[in-house]
Amino acid sequence: MLDLQDIRSVLSNAYDLTPSPELAGEMQDIYARMDRVVTPPDFAIYAPYIKAINALKKERNAVILGHNYMTPEIFHGVSDFVGDSLQLAMKASEVEADVIVQAGVHFMAETSKILSPEKTVLMPDMEAGCSLAESITADGIEEMRAKYPGAPVVSYVNTTAEVKAASDICCTSSNAVQIVNAMESDTVIMTPDQYLAQNVANEADKNVVYWPGSCIVHEQYTAKDLRDFREWNPGTRLIAHPECPPDVVAEADFSGSTSGILKYVTDEKPEKAMLITECSMASNIADELPEVDFVGPCNMCPYMKKITLEKILYVLHTMEGQVEVDPAVAEKARHSVQAMIDLSKKLGL
Repeated sequence: MLDLQDIRSVLSNAYDLTPSPELAGEMQDIYARMDRVVTPPDFAIYAPYIKAINALKKERNAVILGHNYMTPEIFHGVSDFVGDSLQLAMKASEVEADVIVQAGVHFMAETSKILSPEKTVLMPDMEAGCSLAESITADGIEEMRAKYPGAPVVSYVNTTAEVKAASDICCTSSNAVQIVNAMESDTVIMTPDQYLAQNVANEADKNVVYWPGSCIVHEQYTAKDLRDFREWNPGTRLIAHPECPPDVVAEADFSGSTSGILKYVTDEKPEKAMLITECSMASNIADELPEVDFVGPCNMCPYMKKITLEKILYVLHTMEGQVEVDPAVAEKARHSVQAMIDLSKKLGL
């Protein structure tokens, strides 16, 4: 576990991190990206960290991959590339940087290392896990194979390297239906998200069986919540992530992956929108779409929120928190991820 007192002691000896309205004033180009959701006093606190991190990135030849669920000061202030977990991993394999800082959760850092084994991948907090990824192990995969002999295993990219290695192919929330339909077997095993699997089953031409995992953020929403909100806020567009239960997805006006939600809101520009997903996503696109009024609810991922500017600066400064994946596991996991990428290209996705 990271000791915040030790982190602060190390950083205070190396950097002036005193809140600075003057420095914040000099960084208005960065602040403009988040000024709808971050107050000027808060940005004065963040500004010294953002300045130090951005300078250190150049020194280390590093890039920061910021997931859509990061807080705005990370997403807009220091991230070089932003997106969902697979988009970030693929970007990790393309950039020429020597160092990758994963502003996300641990399985994402593993995926980046799997696709970019020659790069140094840093995780700002090793305890930033994922309830969904942690809900299944390789033993769980074998249990499902024994129950459904001959059925291929399609595992969500939101899984550990060990689980990817035990699977036949990976999928994302945006290509899951197409990947499942492309399997030759009539029965397809999906892991670990039961709700994504059920939503896929409603659209796919296969018998989809699944592992009973779920995301602690998306499983909290109910169809009644959406009906009540629609009654209280008529005209609001309700947009759900497919990790939500099927009755929630059925109640929504649109359901899609993280990138799909972004595209939908950007294209449609509804007057009011409620994103039924992790709420930092709405904050991060609010400044790009000032004509859209993003309204509640707000369910936060406690794991994503473990990543802070302070911890990012610390790992870049010390080069601690390096993520490693056993080469044998990485090779098998890479095969599952690459199989998805290749099939997606073949299908024109």
